[in-house]
Amino acid sequence: MRQWNSQAQRLQLAVLLVMVFVAGFAFGNWSSISRAQQREANVAIGDTDQAFQPFYEVYDLIRNRFVDSADVTVPDLVDGAISGMVGALGDRFSNYMDPSQFRIHQESMGGDVEGIGVVIRTIEATGEIEVVSLIRGAAAEAAGVLPGDIFWEVDGRSVQGISQDELVPLVRGPAGTQVTITFKRGDSFVTFTMTRVRFTRPIIEYRVLDNDIAYLYLGQFLTNAPQQMRAALQEMDVNNRKGLIFDLRGNPGGYLNTAVEVGSMFIKDGVILYEALGNGQEEIFNAQGGFLDVRVPIVVLVDESSASASELIAGAMKDRGVAWLIGETTFGKGTVQTVQPLSNGGALRLTIARWLTPNRNWIHDFGVTPDQIVEYDPERGLIQDGSEIDPQIQAAIDYILSLGQK
Repeated sequence: MRQWNSQAQRLQLAVLLVMVFVAGFAFGNWSSISRAQQREANVAIGDTDQAFQPFYEVYDLIRNRFVDSADVTVPDLVDGAISGMVGALGDRFSNYMDPSQFRIHQESMGGDVEGIGVVIRTIEATGEIEVVSLIRGAAAEAAGVLPGDIFWEVDGRSVQGISQDELVPLVRGPAGTQVTITFKRGDSFVTFTMTRVRFTRPIIEYRVLDNDIAYLYLGQFLTNAPQQMRAALQEMDVNNRKGLIFDLRGNPGGYLNTAVEVGSMFIKDGVILYEALGNGQEEIFNAQGGFLDVRVPIVVLVDESSASASELIAGAMKDRGVAWLIGETTFGKGTVQTVQPLSNGGALRLTIARWLTPNRNWIHDFGVTPDQIVEYDPERGLIQDGSEIDPQIQAAIDYILSLGQK
């Protein structure tokens, strides 16, 4: 390998290697959302110098021979090296977020967002990014965007083949600015120019339906979800209703601890989930108290966009026999991730465990199958007496009312 040209290059490479090394191996001391993320890493590094020799060579060639090397910064190479290392894991749920992507991620896990108001997911079979659901009253709903629309272009730029973390910064932006997005809808394309707005993503919605049935929608398992759910169920006086519909459709998941807390509201004691760790050990998450003693029939609504923590809760309530599931087979994400901030302002999202339902079912790539399959196409909808009805909610109502007739 050719000699380094300067002490500065040596220092730059040292910084790069330290950041890559830390990102790749030093995850044993991470703060965590579960005890699984607090275990010590047992990493056999081997002959590091020899293993990294090709890396040194590539870095040297880029810095000294690449035709546009003046335009390539050390942070650029850091981002690329970490992304490549995480990509080598072959795990679609592990990824590196650069500083700007991590800031947006932190926004997403909060409440206030500036953008068009959509929830998205990646279709595994095609890599396309589709709209899962719309935030009521935000720009996308007002423009006519529909669940199932596929992102095709943003401001004239093709977004085929990019990740969600790459798409989100293109779609979001300061409130009052405009963005033009082309979606693929079936075999045709639709284009909307939307003015971004600032909105608070609703965590829950609730009401008492005409049939004296309590309805509670949970949009994501964020830290304040259990508190809001308790208040809603108390306000609806759920045990004096005919039943409860717990709607997890379109819920992409959230924090594991929050999911366990929500599950504990409906499961008095015993197992909510098992966690299988990478070191072969297993951890058991039992109900942790806070049982609400809901004594009326419970129906949980799920669909193909119910993922991760929502599948965990649906699976637990089904296995423990505390609810009847209606809707469509869920997304199928049976793994747990941690997000660890890095010293460069970015973060690493890494899969650290698999989770199983109380009956030890691993639902990854299969999903949770409802007790009663009811399909619903939100683009077509159903019209009855001049009003649009939701066939899955109607099926839940019919099921609850049928129990009172037995």
